[in-house]
Amino acid sequence: MHMNNLPNNNPKTSDKENYQLFNGLIKSVAGLVGVVVLLAGLVLSLVFLPEISTRLNSTSAELSSASPEPLADFSTEVVDGKDVETGLIAGNGLELVKANCTACHSSALILQNRFTREGWHSKIVWMQETQGLWDLGGNEAIILDYLAENYAPEESHGRRIPLTGIDWYELKD
Repeated sequence: MHMNNLPNNNPKTSDKENYQLFNGLIKSVAGLVGVVVLLAGLVLSLVFLPEISTRLNSTSAELSSASPEPLADFSTEVVDGKDVETGLIAGNGLELVKANCTACHSSALILQNRFTREGWHSKIVWMQETQGLWDLGGNEAIILDYLAENYAPEESHGRRIPLTGIDWYELKD
């Protein structure tokens, strides 16, 4: 409804006052809807909370009586010397790399980089200081061994070896 079409029962009220009254009415209705939604949520939580609580209690009882098992199964299916899931080279420490590195990022970040052992260590320290990587404890040495062995810098495979021992000179006009 357009402002000019609002009913003006009081001849002393202006269009601006009508607008303010209409705006106040809209805000009141919105507030009322918010209260209704909150009350509905409260009622639903009271209805379903006992069931959720019962399920949680039975689940925690089952967990406490169960024998401890590994948190995750990092199976390694290897084809052509590479882990099928990640593309990482199969070797000692692969499971730890999968569990600790690919928990946060893709294995592509490992595959596209080549560092010395010291370079990989500095990346781990950077991730711990800035990205929230946890302390790797005794696993750090195994992970570094794996990365340094399988993802170390490669020699250049260009068309020719880089030029060395050249005496450069400046051309003059």
